[in-house]
Amino acid sequence: MAVFCGIDWSDDHHDVALVDDQGTTLTHLRISHDVAGFVELLEVLAAHGDSAEERIPVAIETDHGLLVTALRATGRSIFAINPLSVSRYRDRHSVARRKSDAGDALVLAHLLRTDMSAHRPLPNDTDQARAVAVLARAQQDAAWDKVIAHNRLRAVLHQ
Repeated sequence: MAVFCGIDWSDDHHDVALVDDQGTTLTHLRISHDVAGFVELLEVLAAHGDSAEERIPVAIETDHGLLVTALRATGRSIFAINPLSVSRYRDRHSVARRKSDAGDALVLAHLLRTDMSAHRPLPNDTDQARAVAVLARAQQDAAWDKVIAHNRLRAVLHQ
């Protein structure tokens, strides 16, 4: 039995859903954004058949962050899915336009179950590539912070 994992990422917690190859929801849980939450996630994955020989693939809406880095270190396939794509898949599972974190985790798991071949897993990076990515993200964040600070200053001066 194949199992697929979807994770709806958030700043302070993550919703996780597991489905089997028939589309049956195996579990749903909310984990904290810390080491304890990551350990809980690994325990749930192991309880549903995750092993060194056969890792459960994970779909998540981001390609960076501590959770993604930790998951990548486990050697599993990680699929970073664009949030707009998740929104489109959400429409397949519910006519209600309401978004929920638990629902998005389930949508992500089903997305892998039905269309994994249409998405690319994150590539395995070298240590040097990971270092460049960290520096590039820091540069990007600094540029964004500069623009935000400039806009705030302009708004204060305008008042």
